[in-house]
Amino acid sequence: MRPKIGLALGSGGARGFAHLGVIKILEEEGIPIDYIAGSSMGALVAAFYASGLGIDRLYKLAKAFRRNDFIDLTIPKMGFVSGNKIKEFIRLVTKGKQIEDLVIPVAIVATDIQKGEKVVFRHGDLATAVRASISIPGIFVPEVVNGRMLIDGGVIDRIPVSVVREMGADLVIAVDVSHVKAAGNIVSIFDIILQSIDILQDELVRHREYVSDVMIRPHVEQYSSRAFTHTEEIIKIGEEEARKQMSVIHHVIQQWKEQHA
Repeated sequence: MRPKIGLALGSGGARGFAHLGVIKILEEEGIPIDYIAGSSMGALVAAFYASGLGIDRLYKLAKAFRRNDFIDLTIPKMGFVSGNKIKEFIRLVTKGKQIEDLVIPVAIVATDIQKGEKVVFRHGDLATAVRASISIPGIFVPEVVNGRMLIDGGVIDRIPVSVVREMGADLVIAVDVSHVKAAGNIVSIFDIILQSIDILQDELVRHREYVSDVMIRPHVEQYSSRAFTHTEEIIKIGEEEARKQMSVIHHVIQQWKEQHA
């Protein structure tokens, strides 16, 4: 008998590529992943991984990722970016899967901007759910789903520990990539919006208790959430931090087994 293990992947823009490094080390160490919940970039990684893409392919995909390839500018009424390009890219990579068709159960977190409520997708169109979860306010046009105007999941739940526990996880491994780059290069309105959100969410993480069994915090604070040109370094830091936490992970698993023997 073993515990069901859930992975809670937090938001953080480009820093979220560290999630891939963490997943790779968990795989190498034989740590099973039974459930994944993700917010924003964490939702994107969760969707790609749970759709059946191997970690090696995900590494190649991440290293080839260029933000400008997915920026489709629109007249700024509710956002500068329409989000259609990234939505179609997600649909293409995941082969149009529904959330319930994924090889690992996944929950995608978004925020209802009108009601100030958390919205958790467990079923339905995967690309639509992820597009909603990555809708950075002020930059992406909100995604409207069933009449609800949805934005970035990280606004309301940056590291969805409680969500993955509600899915049935006995033990939760959380990955926090929320650290703010202290002296970011602010040169555009996009930089101002993203840095403001980073600061607000960093404060939220700092003052909110995330009751995970293991918290992995890759030291990616030197990178901006917009640092899509530093993918390899960010992934490597994710790997390194996951390795440092492996003894803790094995310990909590063993403890659980002893308690449930």
